[in-house]
Amino acid sequence: MKRIMAFTYGTVSYLIFLATFLYAIAFIGNLGSVQTIDGEPRAPFGQALLINTLLLGIFAVQHSVMARPGFKRWWTRWVPKPVERSTYVFFSSGALLLLFHAWQPMGGTVWNVVDPVGRGLLFALFGAGWLLILIATFLINHFDLFGMRQVWLYLRGEEYRPLLFTTPGLYRYVRHPLYVGWLLAFWATPTMTVAHLVFAIATSAYILIAIQLEERDLVGVHGQVYADYRRRVPMLIPNLGQTWKRAGVAGFTFFLVKGVVWLLAPTLLYILG
Repeated sequence: MKRIMAFTYGTVSYLIFLATFLYAIAFIGNLGSVQTIDGEPRAPFGQALLINTLLLGIFAVQHSVMARPGFKRWWTRWVPKPVERSTYVFFSSGALLLLFHAWQPMGGTVWNVVDPVGRGLLFALFGAGWLLILIATFLINHFDLFGMRQVWLYLRGEEYRPLLFTTPGLYRYVRHPLYVGWLLAFWATPTMTVAHLVFAIATSAYILIAIQLEERDLVGVHGQVYADYRRRVPMLIPNLGQTWKRAGVAGFTFFLVKGVVWLLAPTLLYILG
């Protein structure tokens, strides 16, 4: 019964994450009729800025503190280890949903691209960012990252086996393709409002801080292996010269053509539509 309950809890937490992920796309992209990042201001500018800053701070503190090994050692005195990751996912989703619900539009436009090609390219980059996020999670084991592998092994009565450090696919070119996807999703917009700019600056700053904390933990777990990887592979921006050497002419050409297709196909669809 304990195993079934843990698996059910992990599954519910994962489904809440999926719903939150889809909501995030609509929220940041101003898609559909849900509460989004832009709109008519409902509060004075100073009050809206304070509320949004507090909401971003709540998420940043929760997301970083609960991810640290020291907190996990303390936390698992009360939370069973098989559901520790699912609990982290549950609280992270809750912090994001709170942010989406209470976010305050702030008015004002920083830039507005009206050219159809430019808008299409920015929408394509926005979509590519979310696609990159998903691809990056599956490259490193999506279900372990979001707690499902842990509760599945517990349901089967198997011991959890930590993942080995590997650098599949995109991880050979940048250390954090997941964060590259988030940055694209946050900044690629044809209409940048003040509220969106506040969100993009705050989340980008958080990402740069989170990378330092995460890499310190990874060096602690994987030692010299990760330290060598960190020296060899760029953090966020790929070294095209190294990519050329590793992939060869044919591989590098395919890499570029695939990227161009990913960007131009949505743009053409946007223009034709």
